[in-house]
Order: sequence, then structure tokens, then C-alpha cells
Amino acid sequence: MVKAWAPVRAGRPPGRFAAATGASVLAVSLLAGCGSGDDGIVVNLYISPEESLQQVVDRCNEEADGKYRIVYHQLPRDADGQREQMVRRLAAEDSGLDVLGLDVTWIPEFAEAGWIEEWTGDNRAEAVDDVLPGPLETATWDGKLYGAPKNTNVQLLWYDERITPEPPRTWREMIDTAKELKAEGEPHRVLFTGAQYEGLVVFFNSLVASAGGELLSEDGKRAVVDDGVVEALKLLKEISTSGITSPSLSNQQEDEIRLAFQGGRGAYQFNWPYVYASYAQEKPDDLEHFKWARFPTVEEGGTSRTTAGGYNLAVSNSSPNKPEAFEAALCLRSAEAQKFQALRSGLPPSIAGVYDDETPLDPDKPADPETNPTMATEYPPKDDIRAALEDAAVRPLTPAYQNLSTVTAKVLSPPSAIDPEKTADRLREELDAALESQGVLP
Repeated sequence: MVKAWAPVRAGRPPGRFAAATGASVLAVSLLAGCGSGDDGIVVNLYISPEESLQQVVDRCNEEADGKYRIVYHQLPRDADGQREQMVRRLAAEDSGLDVLGLDVTWIPEFAEAGWIEEWTGDNRAEAVDDVLPGPLETATWDGKLYGAPKNTNVQLLWYDERITPEPPRTWREMIDTAKELKAEGEPHRVLFTGAQYEGLVVFFNSLVASAGGELLSEDGKRAVVDDGVVEALKLLKEISTSGITSPSLSNQQEDEIRLAFQGGRGAYQFNWPYVYASYAQEKPDDLEHFKWARFPTVEEGGTSRTTAGGYNLAVSNSSPNKPEAFEAALCLRSAEAQKFQALRSGLPPSIAGVYDDETPLDPDKPADPETNPTMATEYPPKDDIRAALEDAAVRPLTPAYQNLSTVTAKVLSPPSAIDPEKTADRLREELDAALESQGVLP
């Protein structure tokens, strides 16, 4: 069990498993702060907008008791915008950045460029303590830890028990069930992110991992694209050409498939846990029928593997306040902070023990599902999320990931045009070409 934080002052009542990318956050300055000044040492945190993060920052500042003060600077919401802003400033050795919120695919790139510090000693020990395997792997590059896993994320299979009382165990079962539902005139579509962007790469990476395939060599220096990848291509092709997907598949991203499912235009959707919050808010009368499960397996008795998402906290190599930055980062992603953000903002924790914590948000008051929730009452999918994270797949670890992602999405789009063997050959060739471009884009 982890120690719980009571709600900080001026906080709103906890919401219903709110979306991780959700709503508005408290206003904070977007101006770059100084490293120190009349108010003492300032630790500048740069990360995407997160609901409830400002309250975590406030609590960490209280605990710092004047030793330093964290200032939260919101980066753009889109990942490309976040990366571009940080890359330009880090390349210029900007000393105004201290703690960086990095998407799980950026650690190798930033580490190779020499922009972020390795986590060592006591800081490392605390950063890795009780962290689930998937999130921990995303924070590691070349055998060294360069980030402290903050929150993670993993997709689940979502379904309506009134249409399909039990989730499919295998992809074959899912495809066959969807065809039967179609023949009966029932909602039958299999909804996933088929547009030419990172969402398609994430879905395909989960299929590859479930098929036991490898896209890159272990050192990330050459394309492998083995038989498991070919199997994943065959499966993606079949799903996309069996008459069970949306006509808009090649344009669908996360929110399009969420809305399609809520509108009764699908039997299954593969999406992040934030969809539960949306369903609870927009279709509360039907929430009891909205169920979830881990991804189907490729073969009966096989392993269900899905791709980990989330953020790691890194310390800038140009920070003039590295000791304080490491301490601040540890507070921002502590078990207490992760539980608070899970209950207030729906962010899946990276620390295993948080999922088992039975204490309410305010441990000094009785538990109440609406005003003082626990992980059990506010985070219903927690056990399946944790189980998926135990076997989570990670996207290929390489400094050239941005190039690889762009190439992979292009080769796979549209999924209906895949020719498994030929597409595998093309993917291998283009991934090797992308790996030649190891430099970061300023």
C-alpha cells in the first residue's frame, strides 16, 4: 500500500475516471523561468498539459519547503509540437529547462544527443522501485536509465456486453464473431486507429509483439522484419478487408473510433482507457454494459501484448540545478502523485503498488465513490491495465524513432492495400533507410 495524499486546497471534487488528455488545466506561465532568483532556486518543468498536474506541483513545492520551487510550463498538446519546442531549446543548450516530460519514444533520441542526464545512485534506485516492466523499458537506453517513469498507458479492447456478452479470446474469434453480427444486422464493426499516423503504428506494433515478431534488431541498428511481422501484416490485412471495419478506416483516429462506438456503430473498439471517462459522462445510463478486456491473442493460448504509452521525466543536461531537478522529478512521479493523478485525471500509474492501494484519496475521511474515491471505485479497469503492462510491448527503441514511425505509417496505409510478403520487404528496406538518418531534427 502507498501513502495517500489528501486533496490539495482549492481542488475540485474528483471526477469519474477523467480522460488522461482531458479538459482544461490550471493556468500556468508559459514564459521560461530563471534558474534562480530572489525566490530561490526555480526548477522549470516542461511537459504536456495535464489535468491535476498543477496540484501535484503545488504539493511538491510544499514538501520542498523553500529548498526550490517547481514552475510548470505547458508544452503544446500534440506530441510533434512538444518535441519540436524541446529539441530546439536543448540543441541551443538553453539553461531554462530543468525537468522534461518525454514521450516514451523519445528517450533514445534525447540520450544519444547528450541532452538528458543518466539516473544513477539513490535517484535511480527510487526511480525504478516497483515500476512495471513495460514503462521501465521505455525509460532505458543502451543499458542506462535516462528517465523516471511518470505515468504509463496501454490500450484495451472495449465492448458492449449486450452485443457480445464475452470478449473474444483470439483475433480469429473476433473476426468470426464480427462477421456473424454483420449477417444478423447487429453492430459489428471492429474499430481501430487506421489513419496514416502514430495510432496505426501503435496498433500494428501490438499485433507484431503478439505474433512474436521483431521489427528491429535488439541494438536498434538494423531492420529485422521477421516471420512474426509477416504474420501481423496478414492479420492486419484480413481485419481490414473482411467487411468488418468502417468505410472511414483510413481516416480514423482515437476520437473518431470512440464516437463511432458510442454511437452504436461498432462491436469492438481498441483504444486507450480515457474512453471509459467519455462513456461515463456521455452515456451514463449505459455505463454498466460498457466492458473491457485485454487484446485478443494471435493463437489460442498465446500471449496478449499491447503497446505501452505514457511519459518519462528526464533531467536536462543544461540544467544549472541538477540535484534539485532530480529531487523534484522524483516527487512529481512518486507513488502518491501517481495515485492522485490516476484518481483525479485517469492517468494509468507506472508503479505497480498504486494499483493495489485500497486507501481513499483522503485517508482521513471515509471512502465515498463520488467525493473520496479509491482505486477500486474510481479506476474499474485497473486490474486489466496492470496485467497488460506486465507483458507490454514497447515501440522500437532507436534515436531515429520519429523517422521509423513516419515510414511505418506510410507503408501500412491504407491497411486494405497490404500485400504481406511484399509489404514486409518494403518495410524492411525503408526502415533500414530511415535508420541511416540518426540525427535529430532541430
